[in-house]
Amino acid sequence: MGSGFGGYTCARLLERWLRPDEAEIVLITPKDYTLYLPLLPQVAAGVLQPRSIVAPLHTRLRRAKLLPGVAMDVDLDRRRCEVLKISGEVTSVPFDVIVLAPGSMTRTFDIPGLKEHARGMKTLAEAVFLRDHAIAQLELAASSSDPAERAARCGFVVVGGGYSGVETAATMQLVTRAALARFPGLDPGLLRWTLLDIAPKLMPELGEQLGDAATRLLRKRGIDVRLGVTLESMTDTSAKLTDGTTLPTRTVVWTAGVTPRPVVSSLGTETVKGRLVVGPDLQVPEHDGVFGLGDAAAVPDLTTPQGGVCGQTAQHASRQAATAARNAIAALRGGPMREYRHRDLGLVVDLGGRDAVARPLGVDLSGPLAQLVTRGYHLLTAPSGRTRFRISGDWLMNMCAGDDLIRLDFLKDSPGTLDELEHMPIKVKSRHEQKAGLRQ
Repeated sequence: MGSGFGGYTCARLLERWLRPDEAEIVLITPKDYTLYLPLLPQVAAGVLQPRSIVAPLHTRLRRAKLLPGVAMDVDLDRRRCEVLKISGEVTSVPFDVIVLAPGSMTRTFDIPGLKEHARGMKTLAEAVFLRDHAIAQLELAASSSDPAERAARCGFVVVGGGYSGVETAATMQLVTRAALARFPGLDPGLLRWTLLDIAPKLMPELGEQLGDAATRLLRKRGIDVRLGVTLESMTDTSAKLTDGTTLPTRTVVWTAGVTPRPVVSSLGTETVKGRLVVGPDLQVPEHDGVFGLGDAAAVPDLTTPQGGVCGQTAQHASRQAATAARNAIAALRGGPMREYRHRDLGLVVDLGGRDAVARPLGVDLSGPLAQLVTRGYHLLTAPSGRTRFRISGDWLMNMCAGDDLIRLDFLKDSPGTLDELEHMPIKVKSRHEQKAGLRQ
């Protein structure tokens, strides 16, 4: 289940490695495309068009049957998966072997005003909405004579100093700064981008040197990077921080971590921070033929002496998919299982324009060379030749012609909240929740 990096790659490999008469492959997903998630901030920034970072499943998968819906409950005893279809109907799908790769959604906390007013950066709809919303705030600020309203509409806050938060703040700050040229009456000094993270460093996975380099670059551009502080509460016109300060803002982008989809908890097996506990072979202990990978699974990291689990990255999900596909076939044929081991290829962070930081194969890079490596990596790992062609074309067009800076207003009637654009709108209780309710 799932059409992200893990689910899509696993389905492709199962098609390649299984004989046509050997098994029926069913892919459960509410989307009819796979999304190249790392480039979402560039969609929000208008550098890339939305369809440039997706690959249609109907043309990429030849034999797999697509079931358009969301997996809500997995019954390991009866070997059945309950699916809520996009039509609203509920159906039950039997299975011999199941690979759980439902991905994740934005993790939220009980912060007053967060669910009502915060925006996300996890789906295509959220990226498109954020772009329209940011441009609209500048237009409304330019048309207002109220200094307080102008300050709030020109104030943007991003919470979360991971890759998504840093890239969103970096790329969107360039867009809004360029957009100010359209409004001569709007003081450029009003534009404020603030990046918050409770941790003492941005992107600690990059190492101290590159993390500090990214922080200095963002601050040099005028982004207010505040570490050791996060959001305490918010309204539709302000954000109160944990250090007691209050920022006027109409835009808070929440990127402070992810959590697995609810279907993971329906299995009733052990979890760690919501992630499904699996062995090095990606199989759920004591449940043959049940595998988990990607953001939804706590996969043991066998390459580090201190142990731990693999990070929630696209690189891990894609590689785990190959191990999961081989082990799913082994479960069907009665063969030996393989353990998941990986060699880290490095990390890349696009900071917009010519700026980036990267660590390919352990080598620290920054500036234009890092940007070249970053874009090369994205082209190499994009899901299809068509997406690579479109991404390259969009980059070239943006470099030569710039951005039109227009609102598309496709989602103008949406509140743009996390629940509206990302979370599952219908909550179906799992069997374990129902049993717990009966005991109370």
